[in-house]
Amino acid sequence: MDKNKQQIVKSGLYLVSTPIGNMQDITFRALNILKKSNIILCEDTRRSGKLLSYFNIKNKTVSYHKFNEKKISNKIIDWIKSNYIVSLISDAGTPTISDPGMILIKRCIEEKINVYPIPGVSAVTTAISVSGFSDQYLFYGFLTKKEKELENILNHLSHLNFPIIFFVSAKKINFYISKFKEYFFDRKILIGKEMTKIYEEFIRSNVISVENFPETLKGELTVVISEKNHKKNNEKKISESVKIEIKKMLKKYSHRDVVEFISKKENLPKKLVYDFSLQFKK
Repeated sequence: MDKNKQQIVKSGLYLVSTPIGNMQDITFRALNILKKSNIILCEDTRRSGKLLSYFNIKNKTVSYHKFNEKKISNKIIDWIKSNYIVSLISDAGTPTISDPGMILIKRCIEEKINVYPIPGVSAVTTAISVSGFSDQYLFYGFLTKKEKELENILNHLSHLNFPIIFFVSAKKINFYISKFKEYFFDRKILIGKEMTKIYEEFIRSNVISVENFPETLKGELTVVISEKNHKKNNEKKISESVKIEIKKMLKKYSHRDVVEFISKKENLPKKLVYDFSLQFKK
């Protein structure tokens, strides 16, 4: 590119995408913006410090995370109004994608302050690009840890015929796998581990047969559940005699207990029993 045609860096808020693992994935434009920034907002200054040090960027960094973003937003707005160039980076990937930043962006929009995206790496597009699933996908991000709320969310999502992308902490992956088996039993799954790093690995399986991970696993995983498999959906059905049994049991026992009992007794997917039971109760 002709140096004379490079983008002029004006004051405003810049959302700068950073590598999700491999340092070489950063863009020339991202480096240019970071080098010209008066202040770089970091989710974790220690973690971002390693990235900035690697590229010999010594500009001022300020901690910006979910616990202080409301408190510090006014100060950031004042900096930008004073013609500062302010960049926002997350620990890895594209800012605001399941990371802090949306509060600040909304404030900038209200104050008519320019917000500039500096595109780059995202765990979302990295995973879906190698999944082999449909390119019409839904991104959900992190799931709740509250079991009842989680079951309601997964039940809703299970009716959508799109690949769905989740971010999952390694410490909780086995818990969520057990839930995926209940609600996405007839789909395929891709789990991205250490993406773009030396030990990058993609685990591909049917949801119902994916194995648990070691308890010592660390970090964050990107999980992609495939779109529905209509052929498999029709393989198992609830017989009329079992439907009668479910109806009788629902008069005495809770919805959850009935689903647990019938699915084990009849070797039926919990999701199948759950949907019929819910339909009957309505």
